[in-house]
Amino acid sequence: MKNNKLKSEKLKSISAVTLAALLALSVAGCSKAEVSSEVAVTATQTASQAVASSAPSANSATSSTPSTSEASAAEASTTDTTELFSDRDLEQSADLTAATQMKLVSNQDVTLSTEGVYVLSGEVENVTVVVEAADDAKVQIVLDGVSITNNDSPAIYVKAADKVFVTSTGSENYMEVSGSYVADGETNLDAVIFSRADMTLNGTGTLDIVSTQGNGISSKDDLKITGGVYTIQSAADAIEANDAILINDGTITIDSGKDALQSENEEDATLGNIYIEGGTLNISAVDDAIRGNNLVQIDGGTINIETSEEGIEANNIKINEGQIKLYAKNDGINASQKVSSNVSIEVNGGTIDVSMGSGDTDAFDSNGDISINGGTINVEATSAFDADGTAQLNGGTVTVNGEKITEITQSRGGGGGGRGGMGGGGGMGH
Repeated sequence: MKNNKLKSEKLKSISAVTLAALLALSVAGCSKAEVSSEVAVTATQTASQAVASSAPSANSATSSTPSTSEASAAEASTTDTTELFSDRDLEQSADLTAATQMKLVSNQDVTLSTEGVYVLSGEVENVTVVVEAADDAKVQIVLDGVSITNNDSPAIYVKAADKVFVTSTGSENYMEVSGSYVADGETNLDAVIFSRADMTLNGTGTLDIVSTQGNGISSKDDLKITGGVYTIQSAADAIEANDAILINDGTITIDSGKDALQSENEEDATLGNIYIEGGTLNISAVDDAIRGNNLVQIDGGTINIETSEEGIEANNIKINEGQIKLYAKNDGINASQKVSSNVSIEVNGGTIDVSMGSGDTDAFDSNGDISINGGTINVEATSAFDADGTAQLNGGTVTVNGEKITEITQSRGGGGGGRGGMGGGGGMGH
């Protein structure tokens, strides 16, 4: 998109330093898992190159010259993520001083072509609110008791704008597409709210979304949620964005036929990110609950994954804080090669409860490394940890099937790996 490089710069920075830190941490400390010296040297060199090529945070100055591992870890821990959300993103009400009031009428589409604030109300059928504004226009749609039920087109369709805000007042709002979607020329519309520009959802009210044959909310750029209460029922993905999904606050309840949260960018491997720092997510997903192609980073919030095929999946996963409880039928937290061979799971804090279905399943499964540096982890599974690279327990409290462990032993080749797959520890008789 037009501002793709500019608007994704901070997420790229987070991604770069996070990957560097994950690699550096993966070759530090002791591990029961075997790793060749060649792999360790390569990982350390790659981490150094990643840090050197990434733009440092304004807060990441040091008074001495640390080792590669220390520099990488410090870089990641001081990355400033506050600028991911603007003041307007975080504002839960709109300035209505010069707002345009609009009462929707059934079978009459509405086009918003100029920058401004538009307050919508009305219970209607077969209405699409189209945003087609200038490339530098910021448009705010205020939902003030809106109900839209369509047969084959989105309730909100953003064709062009710099950014669109969808803000709910203290009201109840509803949007549904009951049939299959009709394309707009070469644009394959597939969601109740479909945007080709950056979009932020916020406010103090509720928004219920039903998509019987498609996605709930789709953005071809960034999608942010900073407030409001949402319930999304979708046949496909509930929330989908090409560049990034960023959640600061709000309550989101999802029942999806595919992924609940999904971010994937086929053109830029540094995008396809999911960042969560607050809010509450209640998820039931037929496929993955949280899936980012490049990076999933969780710095806070409450995440309840009631059912999923895989709970959290990405090339790299980093959990710093938050309350996470998940049930998965395949892998609980899964790092697999999607955009890079540098694959890892890093846990530095938070409380994580993972319960796995029976069979060939792993609670933590990485095609690269696993590093547990802090937090409280409770696992109920046949196989707790499976890593193709190193698996380290450097800190935190880890309990597997009711028994606290002090070191990690790995399952090789998935669940059913016996005691080795259960995550080793004192008193387990290895």
